[in-house]
Amino acid sequence: MNTDDLILQLARDARPVRRGAMKLRIAIGVGLGAIVSAVLVILWMGLRPDLGTAMNGWSFWMKWGYTLSLSVAALAMTAQLARPDSGRVRGLWLTAVPVVLLACVGLLELARTPPADWLAMWLGHSWQSCPWRVLSLAVPIFAGLLWSFRRLAPTRLRAAGAAAGLTAGAFAATIYCLHCPEVSAIFVLTWYSLGILLATLLGALLGPRLLRW
Repeated sequence: MNTDDLILQLARDARPVRRGAMKLRIAIGVGLGAIVSAVLVILWMGLRPDLGTAMNGWSFWMKWGYTLSLSVAALAMTAQLARPDSGRVRGLWLTAVPVVLLACVGLLELARTPPADWLAMWLGHSWQSCPWRVLSLAVPIFAGLLWSFRRLAPTRLRAAGAAAGLTAGAFAATIYCLHCPEVSAIFVLTWYSLGILLATLLGALLGPRLLRW
């Protein structure tokens, strides 16, 4: 049997895939993981007691604006890398936009704050635990993405794992905002981003092992 005959034989019984099936599967994986992470926040960390009041303030939406926009950009990368024909990833630069904007906000905060208070603003009250909590909350979302990839066919496994880790970390940071009382942009830029970066590195490390098909 030559190659063309083999391809025809394999493709004969193939069923068409519904339009948007890949994106739906990824969305389900992220959604299920995010539900588990939200339950962890409620049962393990607890919602911040002033959540209702905080949602009327600038700092809460500053944090959510950063984490959600990063989540969307990372999710777009993940969807591209989930395909077997993924070549050059489009829109990679979009992940830098939230970081640059938040850095500008942080610089403005520092300019309006006495230098003696800079260290307290940067470290906040939870700098030691924040990155690790973001990473912990990213694990269920990363697991949901791994479930999504079981029906997909990524070929760039390390890049796909890193994109999945970045997506999981960014969504985890979004959920962590429901607990975290920190209000400084420079805190979010440093310690939230560190947690997201750890999730990205973990995804890049595990991708070649867990995404192989």
